[in-house]
Amino acid sequence: MINERLLDALNKQVNWELYSSYFYLSMSGYFESTGLKGFASWMRAQAQEELFHAMKFYDYIISRGGRVKLMRIEEPPGEWESPLNVFEDVHVHEQKVTGLIHALLDLAIEVKDYPTQSMLQWFVNEQVEEEANAEEIVQKLRLIQGERGVGLLYMLDKELGQRVFTPPAEKE
Repeated sequence: MINERLLDALNKQVNWELYSSYFYLSMSGYFESTGLKGFASWMRAQAQEELFHAMKFYDYIISRGGRVKLMRIEEPPGEWESPLNVFEDVHVHEQKVTGLIHALLDLAIEVKDYPTQSMLQWFVNEQVEEEANAEEIVQKLRLIQGERGVGLLYMLDKELGQRVFTPPAEKE
């Protein structure tokens, strides 16, 4: 049976991952309303990825004999000033998620729950990628800013529109 403190923290992480999915879906809706369909598509794929993460925690809790407790999901923001502001929020959000994953790992180490430590390593690695992706897009958007950036924004919109969510293959 899984430690109660750890179970509570894992359930909170399920909620946070579901919120993250809402957060990115809200950003997708924002981009749809501004005509940036590629940005909207990128955010929609990100929302699907976050839902996948939530289910990964959900399934893990069940596999360890724990009870999943779903909580109210907070309403995400819905308006931003620019694509740059959106991706700056993405970067800050992913840094927060990284901190939450690290705190979970710290707790798993504290209670000597080795299976959870092993499972969380996947998320530790995932967060390195998530933060790097957000930072790269923030940097590109900062380069694009200005009157001459409109064409570049169009090109980045097309690039981001190519992203699709592909669930990672499970290890055998």
